Amino acid sequence: MGEIKVSPDYNWFRSTVPLKKIIVDDDDSKVWSLYDAGPRSIRCPLIFLPPVSGTADVFFRQILALTGWGYRVIALQYPVYWDHLEFCDGFRKLLDHLQLDKVHLFGASLGGFLAQKFAEYTHKSPRVHSLILCNSFSDTSIFNQTWTANSFWLMPAFMLKKIVLGNFSSGPVDPVMADAIDFMVDRLESLGQSELASRLTLNCQNSYVEPHKIRDIPVTIMDVFDQSALSTEAKEEMYKLYPNARRAHLKTGGNFPYLCRSAEVNLYVQIHLLQFHGTKYAAIDPSMVSAEELEVQKGSLNISGQEEP
Repeated sequence: MGEIKVSPDYNWFRSTVPLKKIIVDDDDSKVWSLYDAGPRSIRCPLIFLPPVSGTADVFFRQILALTGWGYRVIALQYPVYWDHLEFCDGFRKLLDHLQLDKVHLFGASLGGFLAQKFAEYTHKSPRVHSLILCNSFSDTSIFNQTWTANSFWLMPAFMLKKIVLGNFSSGPVDPVMADAIDFMVDRLESLGQSELASRLTLNCQNSYVEPHKIRDIPVTIMDVFDQSALSTEAKEEMYKLYPNARRAHLKTGGNFPYLCRSAEVNLYVQIHLLQFHGTKYAAIDPSMVSAEELEVQKGSLNISGQEEP
C-alpha cells in the first residue's frame, strides 16, 4: 500500500482532541475509545458509531466542523463484543458512565445497525432521542453470510481484512473518494484480529430491527446514489421500515461520504438536529447558532465537497 495522503485537518485533529479510553465492563480487556469534543454543558450530544472497518477518528471532519458550530460530539470505537445484546449492554453502561440520559446517534453501516438495535434494546426506558443512519441496514441477512458468522473468530486477520476490502469500491472514483478509501484501508489495517472478527460477527449474525419498538424516534436516512456496499433492496427496506424518516441523499460519496463529502454530510446532520434546538435535547449550545444561519446554509447544499481525508 502506498503512502496515505492525510490532510492537515487530520493532523490538527489528532493533536488537539484527546482520545479517551474507558472500561465499563467487569472484563477490563473491553476498552471503549472515544473522542468527546464540544461544550460539556450539553447533556444530549451526537454520538458517532463507525462501520466495520472504521475507528473513532474516521469522523474527524464531523468533530472539527460540528464542534466549531457549538455542538457536542462524541465519536466511539467499540470494544470486542460477540453479540448485539452484549454490545447494547456495554453501550448502556458507557452512557451511564458519561452521565448521559439520552443521546442522538449517527451510525455508519454496521454502526447504524447497532444504533437501531440499541434504540430497540432501550425502548422501555429510552436512551436514544434520534437516529441518523448512513449507508445502513435493518436486517443482517442482506449480506448472505449468516451461516459463516459463527466462524469469523477462527479466521486469521488477513482473511478478515480481505472480506472487508471486498466491499470497498473497486471501480474508478474521483481523487477525493480515492483518498477516503486509502484512509479507511489504513484504519482497517490498525484493527486486530479479534476486533475485526467480532465486528464481522455483529454485522452478519442473524438479526433484524423490530421497527414497532422504535417508531417514535425521529430518523434521517442518509445514503448515496453511486456505488456502495449497500444494495438497492437494502435501501428500499430501510425506506419501508421508516416511512416517516427524513431522507438525505448524496449524489456521490461511496461507502464513506462522511470523509469525502463531509460538507454535505455535516449540513444534513445540522438540518436533522435543528428540530431539537431550544429543547433540553438540543445537541448545540443555544448561544452558538441561529436557525436563520442554518437556512442560509441550506441554500448552499450544492457544495462540491472537494476535500481530502
